[in-house]
Amino acid sequence: MIQGRPTLPESPNGPPITSNAPAANPSTTAVADDPAVVSWTADDGETRTLRWLSANGRPAPKRVEVVDDSLTADEANRMASQGIAMLWRGDFNNARQILNAMDRRLANGKKKPAKDMADEFYRHRQSRSHRARILGLVLVPLDPGPVVPLRRAPDVHDAATGAYGAVAEPSAVSLHELVGAIGAHEWRRNGVYVDALQDRIHPHYGIFFPTRSEYVDLVAEAPLPSLPLAFDIGTGTGVLAALLVRRGVERVIATDNEPRAIACAEDNFRGLGIEDRAEAVLGDMFPEGRAQLVICNPPWIPATPHSSLDSAVYDPGSRMLLRFLNELADHLEPGGEGWLVLSDLAEHLGLRTRDELLKAIDAAGLDIVDRMDTVPTHGKAADRSDPLFAARAAETTSLWRLTPR
Repeated sequence: MIQGRPTLPESPNGPPITSNAPAANPSTTAVADDPAVVSWTADDGETRTLRWLSANGRPAPKRVEVVDDSLTADEANRMASQGIAMLWRGDFNNARQILNAMDRRLANGKKKPAKDMADEFYRHRQSRSHRARILGLVLVPLDPGPVVPLRRAPDVHDAATGAYGAVAEPSAVSLHELVGAIGAHEWRRNGVYVDALQDRIHPHYGIFFPTRSEYVDLVAEAPLPSLPLAFDIGTGTGVLAALLVRRGVERVIATDNEPRAIACAEDNFRGLGIEDRAEAVLGDMFPEGRAQLVICNPPWIPATPHSSLDSAVYDPGSRMLLRFLNELADHLEPGGEGWLVLSDLAEHLGLRTRDELLKAIDAAGLDIVDRMDTVPTHGKAADRSDPLFAARAAETTSLWRLTPR
């Protein structure tokens, strides 16, 4: 699930724009009035526009210059530091090299020592946000097809369609975002093998996918309270709903507030051959009715998302967590259980205490039947170069079995 994010439209908002071909040489900057448009003034004094597309919810840059292969990495960094976006009109591979060079310079920047782990976390997020903003200022054109009309550009049709939907008119996108979409398409095409399922899950662009298997293993091992019906709140790829079906639950209703997640879950249910027992429903949190089992794996970190994709990880003010706890009893059959799957990483980062979590469970009128714990197995838990290593190494993921008091 990508909770609390702005819904990503299949095409950008705003009136149709007549797009003229960009000038071949660098131009002066101009400000676009339409937030879904990038605009600049060409050498002939005419304004050129392209529709702005962002799968990550980022606003269109206001200052744009057309650049080509003569641009150096130092010049690109200077322009980006001034908030100037660079619309690339040269060789695609050269654009990627410039992007990589900019990324290396950002990685080598000076960093102030943190006061504590919470300060380290916020500095780390600030650094990542700054990196995304700077790298996002290298733009490439994207024409209907969709295709990138640059020399040596790869075939981006499937990747771009997965990220942006149908591209109806000449547009501009962030190269950094497009490269991410290309990588995400490979994940979707190849799938992620899930041991507990003994099968593959195929994530769509922008949908959190189960590269961390420990939380899935907890759901595979917890004793089922009953088999007729279960709800999976914030289903994302549908992996937990599919696992419940494979464990014998007769029917699972999986909800998500993101249309892309619903499409992803439906595709996975069909691919796994369980579409007659698992249903994906677009909605905010709980479906109607009650079930013997209600499961939720909310975002683990109580912090504000910096982008739409961040919302799979960050839950501002623990809103989804608290809503699940406070409304759980109204959606459980007598004798049923709620399963909360949650990491304690926020506790090690100083963002939430265990006492706060226990008080929230108690205030919701819930009792703890049991808690199953597991330690992380992902690479970052052993990566001492990660600024958050100490917190990641101490992390425990738990499945809390809850019942109404």
